[in-house]
Amino acid sequence: MKDSPAVTNNNWAALRSFTPARIALGRAGSGLPTGELLRFGLAHARARDAVHAALDAEVFAASLRELGLFPQIVKSAAPDRETYLRRPDLGRRLAPDSAISKSDYPYALAIEDGLSALAVERHAVPLVRALIALAPQRWAKASVAIALQGRVALGDEIGAAFGAQLVVVLIGERPGLSSPDSLGAYLTFAPRLGRTDAERNCVSNIRPEGLGVEAAARRIDWIAAAGVARGVTGVGLKDESAEAAKPYR
Repeated sequence: MKDSPAVTNNNWAALRSFTPARIALGRAGSGLPTGELLRFGLAHARARDAVHAALDAEVFAASLRELGLFPQIVKSAAPDRETYLRRPDLGRRLAPDSAISKSDYPYALAIEDGLSALAVERHAVPLVRALIALAPQRWAKASVAIALQGRVALGDEIGAAFGAQLVVVLIGERPGLSSPDSLGAYLTFAPRLGRTDAERNCVSNIRPEGLGVEAAARRIDWIAAAGVARGVTGVGLKDESAEAAKPYR
């Protein structure tokens, strides 16, 4: 029996403590060390699981009600997960039987499972709680929808149905090999069908290992308030939250 090749460590191995990226993996002969190969397989499995996991909308809605919000549960036109993954266009439209009660409140939240229900389960409620604590005048009475099998643009139809001036879509982002639970926020002023990505602001990688919920809440709230005050989001609205000493009023 041949002996296994010895592992040759990479000289940059110490830098791995500063990043979750796969760097300085070393080698065993001409291949990866077994431990690194197994860790890669585990990360890939976690990413696949995040894509296919289902969001328990009723349990999630109960958590939002504890914050004083009253979410409505809707579905996209994609009837199941397989269709959702194969037909992104269906994830951008509400199912024909979806009904949303109109509201006269200017701010709306569309919380969607997206490509990682895990991200929504872990981070959406803490983020909404942080938004309410930061600016209750904007978020304590916000209109809320929980959308299953949703894509970002589904928020345009939801926001329009609410009659909101601005909608914030909180959605599970596409999992990476180091981030299966990354939450994204997309903000659109005057939401309606046909809005483009150029008309949105995005705050991404919301999770403890990325952008924490407190920092994300400050950025989202500033963009939302500025978007309504100036009547624009997207390329027409520069995120100046980092330079602002106080939240936008």
